[in-house]
Amino acid sequence: MRNKKFGAIAIKSLALLVVLVTSCLITAFQAAAQDAKTPYPKMAPIELYLMTDRDAEIALARSAAPESISRDAEVLILGRHGFETAAKGKNGFVCIVERSWTSAPDADFWNPKVRTPICYNAAAARSVLNRNIKRTDWILAGRTKDQVDETIVAAVDKKELPAMEPGAMCYMMSKQGYGGDSVPHWPSHLMFYFPETDAAIWGANLPGSPVLALTDTREHATTFVIAAQHWSDGTEYREAPAADHHH
Repeated sequence: MRNKKFGAIAIKSLALLVVLVTSCLITAFQAAAQDAKTPYPKMAPIELYLMTDRDAEIALARSAAPESISRDAEVLILGRHGFETAAKGKNGFVCIVERSWTSAPDADFWNPKVRTPICYNAAAARSVLNRNIKRTDWILAGRTKDQVDETIVAAVDKKELPAMEPGAMCYMMSKQGYGGDSVPHWPSHLMFYFPETDAAIWGANLPGSPVLALTDTREHATTFVIAAQHWSDGTEYREAPAADHHH
């Protein structure tokens, strides 16, 4: 910083940004929690969930995290029978474009337009992503949402699927993608995964706290969400008007 005046302006700007981003995240996650009537009552033809341009899906997946992370990450893309490796990685991260059944509110569970770029670190890839890969496999095998939910819960209880691994986290900092009709675009943020725990240990969900927490008592997992100041390409995060969302 060149002088105290510049420093004061920067601090005030950062504080305002945190308030705005946190407010947007709260709104987004509240929308995700609502049990709205869905216009997508069943799975669409598989072709509508696939991306025909392999390179475009790889690029979209990598957009989830800063290039310094995503360039050396493994990339998975969705095929007709599940996710498959499209690019080998060497830093332990795995980038993927998740579809509606793993990353959208219930109202958009079968929405074929959903494309959510996420980049998991190694611990999250072995636990969180592992669950989502299984969920995708069962969905593509023709199981219903309720059947898959029950199967996941049973597998977690029987320890057939791993618990949230210590240190598990992911980046969701992409300008691109589409989160569904309920939440067209997730704000730039990071998520940290734990076995089911008390949100108060992070001061989450309290007035003025920038930390949000979501607990799934059936899958025994707690996710802490923290807003990011920038998109993965380094540009400043600003909530786009609805007309500017791309999908």
